Amino acid sequence: MNTKKLTIVAVIAGLALAYFSLDLGRFFEFDYIKSQQAALQGWVDQNPLAGSAAFLAVYVLVAALSLPGAVVLTLLGGALFGLWWGLLLVSFASSIGATLAFLVSRHILRDTVQSKFGDRLGAINDGVEKDGPFYLVTLRLVPLFPFWLVNLAMGLTGIATGAFYLVSQLAMLPGTFVFVNAGTQLASIDSLAGILSPGLLFSFALLGIFPLVAKKIVDAFRARRVYEGWEKPEKFDRDMIVIGAGSGGLVSAYIAAAVKAKVTLVEKHKMGGDCLNFGCVPSKALIRSAKQRKLLSRNPEFGLSEVSPDVDFGAVMKRVHKVIERIEPHDSVERYTGLGVEVMQGSAKIVSPWAVDIDGTVLTARTIVIASGAEPFVPPIPGLDETGYLTSDTIWNLTELPKRLVVLGGGPIGSELTQSFARLGSDVTQVEMLPRIMIREDEEISALVQANFERDGVTVLTDTRATATRVENGEKVLVCERDGETFTVPFDAILVAVGRKARTSGFGLEDIGVALTPRGTVAVDDYLRTNFPNIYAVGDVAGPYQFTHTAAHQAWYAAVNGLFSGFKSFKVDYRVIPWATFTEPEVARVGINEIEAREQNIAFDVTTFGIDDLDRAIADGEAHGFVKVLTVPGKDTILGVTIVGEHAGDLIAEYVLAMKHKLGLNKVLGTIHIYPTLAEANKYVAGEWRRANQPTKLLEWVGKFHAWRRG
Repeated sequence: MNTKKLTIVAVIAGLALAYFSLDLGRFFEFDYIKSQQAALQGWVDQNPLAGSAAFLAVYVLVAALSLPGAVVLTLLGGALFGLWWGLLLVSFASSIGATLAFLVSRHILRDTVQSKFGDRLGAINDGVEKDGPFYLVTLRLVPLFPFWLVNLAMGLTGIATGAFYLVSQLAMLPGTFVFVNAGTQLASIDSLAGILSPGLLFSFALLGIFPLVAKKIVDAFRARRVYEGWEKPEKFDRDMIVIGAGSGGLVSAYIAAAVKAKVTLVEKHKMGGDCLNFGCVPSKALIRSAKQRKLLSRNPEFGLSEVSPDVDFGAVMKRVHKVIERIEPHDSVERYTGLGVEVMQGSAKIVSPWAVDIDGTVLTARTIVIASGAEPFVPPIPGLDETGYLTSDTIWNLTELPKRLVVLGGGPIGSELTQSFARLGSDVTQVEMLPRIMIREDEEISALVQANFERDGVTVLTDTRATATRVENGEKVLVCERDGETFTVPFDAILVAVGRKARTSGFGLEDIGVALTPRGTVAVDDYLRTNFPNIYAVGDVAGPYQFTHTAAHQAWYAAVNGLFSGFKSFKVDYRVIPWATFTEPEVARVGINEIEAREQNIAFDVTTFGIDDLDRAIADGEAHGFVKVLTVPGKDTILGVTIVGEHAGDLIAEYVLAMKHKLGLNKVLGTIHIYPTLAEANKYVAGEWRRANQPTKLLEWVGKFHAWRRG
């Protein structure tokens, strides 16, 4: 805490100490005020300006220090100055004092609270940023919420100071009027009980509900405005129409059918979407073939004869497609038809907020779910169209292994394919414009993965910008720029894997006016609604995460909210989102890492266990990687976990469960893990945390106890 903050704290503490030690509170008691009313009235009548100023100053001080006495002072204001002048004085004094208390809370407590609980307060801060004035009006109108507590609590949020003052000034007027008016009859009031009657409190509570009701009315009005010019059908053909049969669309349709809704699922290409046909499934099949070749090359390490396996790339790709074919029935038309979903294969176009045209057949529905996914983003690099390129969608059409492959992009997709093709025998150069590959992970993780790539023969070029492709002397080359120098990299094939963009065009969104974000995704609220409240979006087309499992997670919320809106809606929960990059070593994560903790100003402790010291990893010849856990300082509360090593994507599940259900490291440590397994690493890192957080004082006393018992 800096000197300025310490000074403020010291002043406040001194004033509060004086208040209680000198028993100054007796001057703000109801009986004392009544007994001194005549004397105070005489002085105020003789010195109206000084009396007003003194009253204002005392009220501001009491409110700013969150001291008891505000109600009595409000009554006194009415008694001494009358209704209107008293109302003016009390209104401004209470608002100014409240704002001072608000600022003290913000500048003294907010950083500490945000650093400790920033991840939990994120949703609250977002809510206050959107609807803060409505909530504050409600809190101000309902006297069940202590005046001083509201001031301090709001100081911990992100509401603007000006908004806090203005809302406080206006929202406290009704209550201030009642109490100041009561104060004008102070002489005839025997106690506060008559003023703070249950009836009055109930009336204020009803008044406090009004802002939230008003907000709902405003929201409904805005929703009606967005439908202007569209004629809503009197009845609907379907309860729900889902566009896109990837993970998000399949789960949305399945849930709708499970609750007996009439649902139509539309897919113009392949059932299963990108994950089954172009992403997760084929890439993992390819990774497995590449890993198998790598394992065979390690035969001598395991006491086996050395082999140098040839690669039949055509057979490898044939296996990839067989894997897709074997999984296809899980996402097939037949399966979903059997589950009660009407599946239509064709091109869908939204022609109104309630109608979808499917190749000439127009169906109406109360709810539409957009699950159109994403597609590879291809940057406008000069010459790329002329030399040709591959993407994560088209690379599965290869039948011959490229001798020289350039991979543009150091993210998860680019990194997985970089290592796989290198292990299968391609001469791979990976080009990344950022300072390191896998930029979202902590630096030592990027370095570890890159070192493994280089051992597999990959040339990794970071801080390198691809500026053009062209043909020189009969061969294709990529023109690169690094540290102000230009050079070329020859290639036979180039894979563009710099990211994916939401698929938002071609099916009517632009025609009816569905709003997009600056990132190009469909804009949705916390309930996954678009600007048309009956149209929802899930998965890659909506973001913020582009994972198959998050698309399925969102689908539950979209389906339930869409089918039961008006009765109950649920905000989508993003608190615990895991993911993995299936390079070798695998990198899996849930929660925040060190980079994100620092960016969000969240205090943390780090505990690490090296898998190189794990018995099973040593026995398997996979003694590399680590488990890194971020915790709240001094507590076993888990903020985030990163696992690097063999089967990291499987091992992370224990920590996903722990974070979801708020289990700390002590619970993980107290759980029996089979020996010898890789999962023991999760227990051992908890043990490392326990050793670093031993109750040293208690252990000293325990040692003395044992010494005493020994005699």
